Amino acid sequence: MADADDTIEILGLTYPRRDFLIYGSVGLGAAGVALVAWPFIDSMNPAADQRALATKKVDISAIEEGQAITVMWQGKPVFIRHRTASDIEEAENTPLSQLKDPQTDAERVKPGHEQWLIVVGICTHLGCIPLGQKPGDPKGDFNGWFCPCHGSHYDTSARARKGPAPRNLAVPPYEFLDDQTIQIG
Repeated sequence: MADADDTIEILGLTYPRRDFLIYGSVGLGAAGVALVAWPFIDSMNPAADQRALATKKVDISAIEEGQAITVMWQGKPVFIRHRTASDIEEAENTPLSQLKDPQTDAERVKPGHEQWLIVVGICTHLGCIPLGQKPGDPKGDFNGWFCPCHGSHYDTSARARKGPAPRNLAVPPYEFLDDQTIQIG
């Protein structure tokens, strides 16, 4: 039978044998739980087909100046507008004091690609889809977008200017792969 005073020496330190066995058992038990739990935790990650939907490449070469298109990304409409020089000038010359959610035009576009505005096309008031993408659509009082649900108006940089919308239209994460292709997400 073991003596109550049995000790184990590890790296020059002396431990009671009982403590060593308890800590060793707890450590092995924790490792076992982690090995069993890992597949369940990993199953909560998005599937490969869902990860593929996280990004979207868009060819913008066919969009003429002054035109806009709508693409779907993660189930949301994304507005891509090829802005004219007057659109850009109007957006850059708007005083921040006139904006509900002050943001400069330069903060909403990529440097060197100021003519391209890419925003999520969901009104920040109650989630309607603003009009202004098609040639015949009303563009509101500021030549941008108009939300018909409650009358929010957005300017040429998709900034909230009038109506109940509290924030600007969101700018999704995107990058220019080249001058003719963007990747959203």
